[in-house]
Amino acid sequence: MLKTMLMGAVTLVALGAGSTATFAQDVKELRIGILGGENEADRLRNYACLADHLKTDLGFEKVSLFPAADYDGVIQGLLGGTLDVAGLGASGYAAIAIENPDAVTPILTTQQSDGSTGYYSIGLALKSSGITDIMSAKGKKLGYADPDSTSGYLVPLTQIPVTTGVPNDQFFASADFNGGHENNVLALLDGKSDVSVDDSSGIGDFMDGYTSGTFRKLVDKGAVDPADFVEVWRSPLIPNGPLVVRNELGADLTKKITDFYLNLPTEDAACFSAIEGGDFKGYVPVEASFYQPIIDVRKATIGG
Repeated sequence: MLKTMLMGAVTLVALGAGSTATFAQDVKELRIGILGGENEADRLRNYACLADHLKTDLGFEKVSLFPAADYDGVIQGLLGGTLDVAGLGASGYAAIAIENPDAVTPILTTQQSDGSTGYYSIGLALKSSGITDIMSAKGKKLGYADPDSTSGYLVPLTQIPVTTGVPNDQFFASADFNGGHENNVLALLDGKSDVSVDDSSGIGDFMDGYTSGTFRKLVDKGAVDPADFVEVWRSPLIPNGPLVVRNELGADLTKKITDFYLNLPTEDAACFSAIEGGDFKGYVPVEASFYQPIIDVRKATIGG
């Protein structure tokens, strides 16, 4: 059943209605949350162009960037009203929707170069390990990324057992978190993990790190050599995570922010590539119902 739900992620949906709150007409500062998983200096550098554009194009006096140490930092910032906008994974959005379905509105998601709006969780191992598929990793160490990551935890937690026939904590010698996607891939090189799960478009050339995902970012930075790795597992298709706006910003400002992001890939393709990484076509409208399968799976397995 889960596979059927996840495979539905390629269907595009219409943009949901914005909040009716109106107090935000005089917002002077926009606060943007940036998920953990990549080192802070890289995240701030990649998002600097976005902050500049938002000030120039939408007239904010200040755009503040908050690179959280982990996914939960952004989740709690949106729930607590200290962040206004953020790109989330599907599971991170599900955590917010479970706790307070009125806190944020998903407005857009990314579209892959092949036109899909989904991606994969992949299992990576070092070629030198001799692991060739997930079944040959029995008794080895599994690395997760972040407890609120979709591809780095929720999906491998529920979908690897579809292949192995047993829960991960019974199939593997250990299953531990390594502090985000980037650290999880690097944990293979450090011997902390034998198989690490990562986010990936799953399309294009493996020797490029595929077209997008953390593995691709690490390859582009020269931090890893893809020739040293092998893909040993792949999930069903997962819905790309949403860009969300805190509902208290109001419908008018939400519409302006939505239009800004929709135009960004053509207005400044380099900036769009910097903040999203890899080979995406652009953004497309999305609504909350797109993520209902992930909300249901999270609620049933790990909760809010």
